[in-house]
Amino acid sequence: MGTAEGYGTGHDFVSRFFGARAGIAEDPVTGSAHSQLAPLWAGRLGSTVLSARQLSARGGTVLCRVEGERTLLSGTCVRYLEGIVHLAG
Repeated sequence: MGTAEGYGTGHDFVSRFFGARAGIAEDPVTGSAHSQLAPLWAGRLGSTVLSARQLSARGGTVLCRVEGERTLLSGTCVRYLEGIVHLAG
């Protein structure tokens, strides 16, 4: 994962995600990564509402809102998986 401030892009920050060891050359847009990047950039930029752009060939824009321990993401997506996770304990 790489990230930088979005100078001149119209976005607060930009990112790229590679998972070569997992067989992923480059992911189009990664919500799970942006849920981690948004609090980092919120702290650096002093704003809890951010626009992010993933700069892959099939990239996209993610709107991020940091609310305490939670990060809310919004944007356009294509659903490819739906399921339920059960946690022991």
